[in-house]
Amino acid sequence: MSIAERIAEYREIVEEWLRGFYHGLISHPAYEKIEKEAEDQEDAFMLACFPEAFGIPSPVSYYTAELLPYLEDEFEAWERRMWDRGSLLERKGQQYHF
Repeated sequence: MSIAERIAEYREIVEEWLRGFYHGLISHPAYEKIEKEAEDQEDAFMLACFPEAFGIPSPVSYYTAELLPYLEDEFEAWERRMWDRGSLLERKGQQYHF
């Protein structure tokens, strides 16, 4: 086996691996489900930190207010997303009914 043949064989293996890697990370249908689940987890964290944004009294708001400068970029988008969403139950139900 010559060096050119070895390089060609190695190149085919790498290209096949990269196609599979791309498919697994970007184009696979599970990617959207993982993204929605991550968004739900982020929403739950933000709701636990800032429930007073929706009129829910919280005894820990004094401590979570210190996080606001770090989360201010995400806070407005989160608040808008939470008001637009019907309910968390509705969102979870969409996962099972297409």
